[in-house]
Order: sequence, then C-alpha cells, then structure tokens
Amino acid sequence: MEELRRAAFGDLPVVPSGVPASPRAKLLTAIVLGAQGRYASAATLLDEVAGGRDRVLGSLARSTFASHRRQLGGHRAAFGPDGGALRLVTGLSGDEDPDGLDAEGARADALLGLAADNLGVGRLPLARRLVARVTARSWRSKVRLGWVTAEIELAGGRPAGAVAPAESALEFATAAGALRHVVKSQLVLAAALGAAGDRERAVHLIDEALAVTDKFALRSLSWPAGLLAAEHRPGGGGRDRSSVEALVHAVLLRTDPDGRRLASESPWVPA
Repeated sequence: MEELRRAAFGDLPVVPSGVPASPRAKLLTAIVLGAQGRYASAATLLDEVAGGRDRVLGSLARSTFASHRRQLGGHRAAFGPDGGALRLVTGLSGDEDPDGLDAEGARADALLGLAADNLGVGRLPLARRLVARVTARSWRSKVRLGWVTAEIELAGGRPAGAVAPAESALEFATAAGALRHVVKSQLVLAAALGAAGDRERAVHLIDEALAVTDKFALRSLSWPAGLLAAEHRPGGGGRDRSSVEALVHAVLLRTDPDGRRLASESPWVPA
C-alpha cells in the first residue's frame, strides 16, 4: 500500500506492478491511471469502489471519476458523481488520514469538485459559495482549495487575485513531496502569472511541468501544459499545438465511449 501511496501522492507517479485487490488499492491505482490519461481502466476500478460498503472510499471514488470527466471537458457530467460523493459523507466522521482519504477529505473533494463543475458552466457565485464551505485539513485538500480558488479568480477576470492561492497550492504540494500535485500547481500558477503579465516566470513553470509530465507520461497534465506553452511561448505555438493534438489522441484511445463523446463535444478539449 505504501508503494501505491507514493504513486498517487508522492514522488513516483507510475502504476506499480500487480493487480489491486482491496478497495483502497483500487482507488489509489485508479488515481494514478487517471493521471496517465488511462480513463477507461480507471473508470472500471472506480466503479467497483463506488459500489462498495465503505462510504468514504465510495465518495472518493465518485469524486475521482468526476475529476476525470472534467479533465475531458465534461463539467456537466461531473455534477452527478460529485453530488453523490457529497451525500455519502454528509454527517460522517472518523479517523484522519495523512493524504485526506478520510471523511473530511472526501467532503472537501466533493465540495471542491462541485465548485469546479459550476465554474466550468459559468456559475461563479455558486462556485465561490461552495469553496467557502470547505474545511481543508490535509495537505491535499489545501492544494486543491488553492487550485479551485485560483481558477475562480481567473474566470472572474482577476488574475492578480489568482496568484496568491496558486502560490499557496504549489507550496503545500512541494512540502508534501507530491510530484503530480506540484505539476498541476505549477500550471495553475503559470496561468495566473501569464494572465497577470509575468510571462517569463510562467514559461519557466510550464517548462518545468512539461519535463515531469513527459518523464512520467502524465498525459492528463501534458496536453493542458502544451496548450499553456503554445499560448505563452513566442514562436513555438505551432509545434506545441501539434504535440497537444497527438497527446489528446493518445488519451482518447484509452478513454471509455462516454468520455470520448464528452471530449468531442467540449470547447476546452482540442479536436
């Protein structure tokens, strides 16, 4: 289990060998598979965990599946699993987990997921209200809170207000040694800095993120990083966009039919 924790939340984000047996192992494996853009395989494991008896793991599985739908541009499709995730842990308590795989962490995941869903369909006031309900105890919840807060500020046309929560997310992720979360935090911060006018630092963060996504085949982050590179790097836009299209194609080959349909309908996912 420690190897799986390291893959999901540590410094080696690759799927360990062997078949996951327990619900927790299946959840962690699905998290890593999703990071690699292997959404069909992840969905199979998440469906098994979501149908189990453990309400916390069931909630986390639903939130994870919802996040995969958002990564494919399916914000509306994520409402159902995120809402189900919140219902499962409403009023629930229990022991704390260092990575937020507990009742409070699951509740934070569900609320932040719903905030991101509403953000994706343009409901910024509701997204802000949902974020205000979050209790972020674990490092992971604090990182995700920083992401969503920054994204809300960007969507609201306040890039300067997005920088601080994005910086905070990067600090928490770095302190935790969570490589995948560091990369996502770098991209969120790069988007904020670029919009605020600090293009030089934004490009530096994007290049650092791309190096890690390429090394560990983190395709769910590779193509957003490529889009940011195309936007911020003078002269390299055509090459970056070509790489993005190839990455998206590779992801869609490993995605279930509903996921491919969502991606094809989304204005956020390159054709």
